[in-house]
Order: sequence, then structure tokens, then C-alpha cells
Amino acid sequence: MRKFIALVGTNSRLSTNRQLLEFMKKYFPNNVAIELVELGNLPMFDKPLGKALPQEVLTIAQKINEVDGVIISAPEYDHAVPAVLMNALEWLSFGIHPFLDKPVMVIGASFGALGTSRAQAHLRQILDSPELQARIMPSSEFLVPNSLQAFDQAGVLMDANTIEKLISLVADFQEFIDLNRHLKHGYLLDQAQI
Repeated sequence: MRKFIALVGTNSRLSTNRQLLEFMKKYFPNNVAIELVELGNLPMFDKPLGKALPQEVLTIAQKINEVDGVIISAPEYDHAVPAVLMNALEWLSFGIHPFLDKPVMVIGASFGALGTSRAQAHLRQILDSPELQARIMPSSEFLVPNSLQAFDQAGVLMDANTIEKLISLVADFQEFIDLNRHLKHGYLLDQAQI
């Protein structure tokens, strides 16, 4: 069974992105184990003296190290990802490298019609930075537009085509994880920093 960490890329209590990840956790129990990780409780990033990281950051980094892949679901705020996700990624790239060559799948749900397409492009650019160096699954944009109407009262996605696309995406992500194991580190880092 594959193990994934799913980062909830918002601190909104009524987030449809959290709802999407919770749906995935329930829908794929036989194929994958998904653990949701909230980011809203992390302190605001400020370079700590002596590079001492908060325990919450170290805990998330350890979880990322231990899983097969990471799923990130985030809304779109002003054509970009929310500040809470940016903050978490800043912490997770300061002197530590849990995302180094880690397979990542980017998804998103949005109240509007564009369904986080610009935020996903922004997030992919961040994840590809020298400080993070994640392995982002290509050609895998998954958007849930008009997300307030996308789920029933039980939190189930109502559109059959959207569910089919999500099933295909998760299957592709598992293939991508297998392919990624055959790749050498594309980046040169001091092994003591990893």
C-alpha cells in the first residue's frame, strides 16, 4: 500500500480543498493510505537564530521523508497560492530538504470557474526551486471549479467524470512514483544537509 501525505494548502475552516483531500482519503482506502496534514498552526517564517526549526516543522518534514509521495491541494488567492502554504514551504526549505526528489501531485478546488489553474502553475514553480527540488508529476493538472457545488452533503464528489479523472490521476501518480525511483538525484546537495 502506498503512503501519501496530503498537505491542506489553506487555513480556511470550510475549505473545499480539505474536503477534496478528505474525499480522496475515504475513496482510495484499498489503494493508498492518505494522511492529511494541516499547515495553519505553523509560526510565521522568520529565519531562526542558529537555524533551529520549530518542532511542528520538523514533524511535517519527517512525515514527508517517510511517505511515497506528497499531495498538495490549495485554493487560488489573487492568482497565487495562499500565504499559509507559502509559509510552510519556506520552513520546509530552510536548512532541510524533505522535498528533494520527492514525488508531488498538485491539485486544487476553487469557488470560481478557473479552478486554481494559476495557483497550480505558481506552486509548480515554487516546488521546482533550488531550495525545494521536488519531483512534480507532469501533465497532471486536476481542477475542481465551482467547488461549493461539487460535493454532496456527505462530502462526496458528485460529478462522475471528475471522479474518473481523479482515479486516473492517482493511478498515474503511483506509476510516477515507480519511475522516480529509477532517476538519480538531479541536483547536487551536500548530503549532510539532507
